[in-house]
Amino acid sequence: MQKCYLCHGPDPSSREAGLRLDLKEGATMLLESGKTAIVPSAVHKSALIERITSDNPEVVMPPPSLKQKLSDYEVALIKKWIKEGAEYEPHWAFMPAETNKKVVKADFFEQIDALIQEKISEKGLESSEKADKYQLIRRLSFVLTGLPPDVERVKQFVADECPEAYMDLVDEYLNHPAFGEKWASHWMDVVRYAETKGHEFDYQIQGAWRFRDYLIRAFNQGVPYDQLLKEQLMGDMLSSPRENPVSGENESALGTMFFTMSEGTHSPVDIKKDEADRIDNMIDVVGKSFQGLTVACAKCHDHKFDPIPTADYYGLYGMLGSTRFSPLPVGNGKIKFNTVSKAAELKRKIKSLVANEWTGPLEEDSIPVRLVNISSVPESAKDINIIADFRGLDFQGWKADGLAFGANTTLGEPIFSSSTSTLKALSPGFASSQQFGRGIWGALRSPDFTVDKNFIGISARGKGASIRIVMENFQLISYPIYGGLDQKVDDEAWQNYTFDLSAWKGRKVYIEILPGSFVRHQYTQKADAYIEAEYVISFDEAWQTPDLKDTEANLSISKVVNHWVTGKSSAKEIAFLNRELTKGKLKKDFPSALALKMKCDSLGRLVKDSVFIQGVTEGFGGESNIFIRGNHSDPSNEKVPRIFLSGIFEEQKPYQGDGSGRQQMVEMMLAADNPLTSRVMVNRIWHHVFGKGLVETVDNFGLQGKLPTHPELLDYLALAFVKNSWSIKTMIKNMVLTQAFQRSTSGGSMSLDPDNLYLSRYSVRRLEAESIRDAVLKAAGTLDSTMFGKPVPVHLTEFMQGRGRPGDSGPLDGNGRRSVYLEVRRNFLDRMMTAFDRPTPFTTFGKRDVTNVPAQSLFLMNDPFITEQANHMANQLLNNKNLMEDEDRINDAYLRAFARLPSPDEISKGLGFVNKTKIQLAENAESDKALNILAWKEYCHALFNMKSFIYLM
Repeated sequence: MQKCYLCHGPDPSSREAGLRLDLKEGATMLLESGKTAIVPSAVHKSALIERITSDNPEVVMPPPSLKQKLSDYEVALIKKWIKEGAEYEPHWAFMPAETNKKVVKADFFEQIDALIQEKISEKGLESSEKADKYQLIRRLSFVLTGLPPDVERVKQFVADECPEAYMDLVDEYLNHPAFGEKWASHWMDVVRYAETKGHEFDYQIQGAWRFRDYLIRAFNQGVPYDQLLKEQLMGDMLSSPRENPVSGENESALGTMFFTMSEGTHSPVDIKKDEADRIDNMIDVVGKSFQGLTVACAKCHDHKFDPIPTADYYGLYGMLGSTRFSPLPVGNGKIKFNTVSKAAELKRKIKSLVANEWTGPLEEDSIPVRLVNISSVPESAKDINIIADFRGLDFQGWKADGLAFGANTTLGEPIFSSSTSTLKALSPGFASSQQFGRGIWGALRSPDFTVDKNFIGISARGKGASIRIVMENFQLISYPIYGGLDQKVDDEAWQNYTFDLSAWKGRKVYIEILPGSFVRHQYTQKADAYIEAEYVISFDEAWQTPDLKDTEANLSISKVVNHWVTGKSSAKEIAFLNRELTKGKLKKDFPSALALKMKCDSLGRLVKDSVFIQGVTEGFGGESNIFIRGNHSDPSNEKVPRIFLSGIFEEQKPYQGDGSGRQQMVEMMLAADNPLTSRVMVNRIWHHVFGKGLVETVDNFGLQGKLPTHPELLDYLALAFVKNSWSIKTMIKNMVLTQAFQRSTSGGSMSLDPDNLYLSRYSVRRLEAESIRDAVLKAAGTLDSTMFGKPVPVHLTEFMQGRGRPGDSGPLDGNGRRSVYLEVRRNFLDRMMTAFDRPTPFTTFGKRDVTNVPAQSLFLMNDPFITEQANHMANQLLNNKNLMEDEDRINDAYLRAFARLPSPDEISKGLGFVNKTKIQLAENAESDKALNILAWKEYCHALFNMKSFIYLM
């Protein structure tokens, strides 16, 4: 029925003749023609059969113009379905996973084999023999680590007759550090990993490589998949974030870089469209990555095939639009938090100490004092809007992220003389990032609001700081268009900072106050950086200082002091206490309080933030309009509730909280009755282990995706995945322990199942680009196994030109580092990775294209990297004192390149190649040694060009 849904499916905008075939009610209703498309159990009464079998091009369906003609098999299947009652069930992927009760085995991997064998027997196929040990170790090593096996390990495994030798090898590779590097690279394809934004200047994504390292650590440590999902979608919100056991770093926060891997446009003319494009990309990647659904197809209309209405797309749009990009500090967050918490406790002790002295001896305690307005407002100030006034105690509904700004303003903070124990005054109120010292990260952000005045004004002071007006969530703020929306604050005297927004009235914005600043879109913060702000206003003409708007009151002095010590003071109460302090009516000398203050200051100096990543944080919850036909400039009148795929998961309520709703989205993904999350992930794992998923379309489990070849097996794996605590390593281990994984690539009823859908043999598959390059380095003896760290800059050829081109090229060999550590620069992608089909990072690619094009052969034949590595390998062979004969060198070369020994014929041909090459190059060689190196270099180069080098055979 898939070929029918384009015109008769869920999307009403493309539905023809009022006929909907994906629902029983629509398919069996009486049409205007007087006919019924489907009459259950009555094939000849069903008008659908008449249309799909007609020879008349004016009548036949689908219309010839769509080129979707049904095959004889498909027609027969529809007839059989109608004859049997035309039962409607949800699409298979949306139905709960069920266990296969016909087959019960004790071991996980044996159950997998049993389910595979059912299909093999059902299809009348024969299984191939078990692969030899050379094939097995090479296959296992590449699948689990992305590297060829060590030569000595090959010899050891082949000689080991112990029955547990293979299982021991599996455990060895699962626990090898290279395992995380290999499997992180798979997930990097899914999340469109890159280290730059692309577009004109290809700006860097701050700290992107830390996300890559986060993934490697997570896969190596066996972090459960449900935890990884939580961290990448809401790692900033977890009450108990996962910490790096060595550095104490917040790993969960690093996971949120998942959202920041998108492309970015420099100075777009239509900034609202830019936001729509960014959120659309996030929706696309979230939907494909975790649910295997093309949710983004519902941007302009209801999904034409899957039950995803446009309202669901914009429900997700509201969630992700309520999520804000933010610099996040890197380091031991727990130590910083504990240190600041100790400082905050000392501050409370100081206030209590002072308050006890003030309330004890007061004789006039019972006499109420009149608190009057501190200032009055001129009549002209009525023309301003007060966006926030931080001269009171709180942040006026603004959100303070990080540690710098604390929980409240500075109102009432004791100010001591720098050299004595004298209390000079209580601080007036303002928002301050130096509540615990300078150089601490934090951000103070307003709720979203619509610009309705010409100017926004902020009274502020600071050092190395900045204030940004973030319009439509646009982050790459810069000239020529938007540079004025980011102003630097580098004056320690109060100044009025004015932003001219007259050209952007009606736009959605929020204000961001930061103790650091962005330099070429990289957030930087110096050790002495800070920012403080008094108030924020909007106005059309003249700047006016707003009134504090405190109400008058009559309170006893003890009540005023009690308000102060409990953090409930008004600005007028603090002004009153300051007057009493000035008059000498309140004690000023507090030696013990000063000691506490000095200790508090010393704690603050221990907390410094200087290294940052670009992650996300919660914004203020808000719903989105539907964009009519996906046009951001044509929004609907009503907003849609934030909800997660209500067309598929109906038992849920729209989210109406203050936050984004990402937490509720994650809860729906991990709900026990959501069959997609576990199915999609185990299918991804199967794809990487066997070369093809049980569902071939690994990113699309919808109606346009392929049907599973082994539905019972897929369900079994999905249930076992959850039962085994979402353990990726456990799943991989049981897959590679199967007989199916260990089969030879030859035999297995190839003529009856040429595509090997039913796994009667192991499929021949080409290595990924990274594995080919890493195998070259490993064979040449130049692979540097150092893990983690900043990426190796991309090697630039003279043909790699354009804006944003780095000033310096990286080394030809990438310093010998594994390919996962090479820089992924969107505008200057690595030429070898591109040639061998590493995807361009713009959306989810769970399944790479596998092409066979001349550019690949030409690269292996002519690229200087390959010839350089062939030369290194030749030197390794010739300098090895254990390889005295040419035959020994050929044996070692084959073990390096193919993890096996050569046949007698291959040895003979190899010797002939080397000798013939020496004759051809003799005239150009400076010495016999040089000639020897040249000949063996050509031989090694030839090995790199063999099919068996770049394929798992």
